[in-house]
Amino acid sequence: MKIDEIKKVLSDFTLFRELNDFELTKITDIAIARDWKKQSHVFLQGDPLETVYFIYDGKIKIYKSDINGKEQIVAIMKKGEMFPHVGFFRKGDYPAYAEVLESSKLIAVPISQFETVLIENPELCIKVFRVLGEKIVDLQNRLEEQILNNTYEQIIKLLIRIAQKHGREKGDGTILLKSEFTNKDLANMIGTTRETISRTLTKMKKDELIEVDDEGNMILNVDILLEEINLI
Repeated sequence: MKIDEIKKVLSDFTLFRELNDFELTKITDIAIARDWKKQSHVFLQGDPLETVYFIYDGKIKIYKSDINGKEQIVAIMKKGEMFPHVGFFRKGDYPAYAEVLESSKLIAVPISQFETVLIENPELCIKVFRVLGEKIVDLQNRLEEQILNNTYEQIIKLLIRIAQKHGREKGDGTILLKSEFTNKDLANMIGTTRETISRTLTKMKKDELIEVDDEGNMILNVDILLEEINLI
């Protein structure tokens, strides 16, 4: 990817959208575009934290693993997103794994060089804090869900969250969520079991809270699911 192409791609990211050409050039000068194959790892949990990545194309799974090898999915990242968010202001190691779920094109920005650019551009620094603030609020909400809600409510809120982020609106008030998430993936996102997810989804289909088409895609209405939570 040529420098001008990298500049155009980065200009679409929320973080860089309001930068002028001179400021954007400073970022582009230190950025490197690279292709990643499916099932490869961008970085491993515990690797030295040296680079922040911006997704131009593809899909990345961010997950943690405990000493027993149990996986906890932190996020599924797509085009237009950056990771890891902790990269800018944290020293040490990557706190999670980043696995390539689909062949991806990433733009890598070395943290040490990026920090120099931030120091020279206070406006950009403020925008970074804004993006991090939004991420912190999302993580705080998810933590509160785990503490305050039972598993059924957590599953409903998880479906709402991934439908809003990864689904496609059908125009009739429903959202189509493609069958890209397995029951194991869903379970790993909220720290429950695959069996619990399976039983809950079966119950929700029986109660007509969700539909599943012939291709295994899920069809849901966010308002109906929110109403179900409020009735509990």
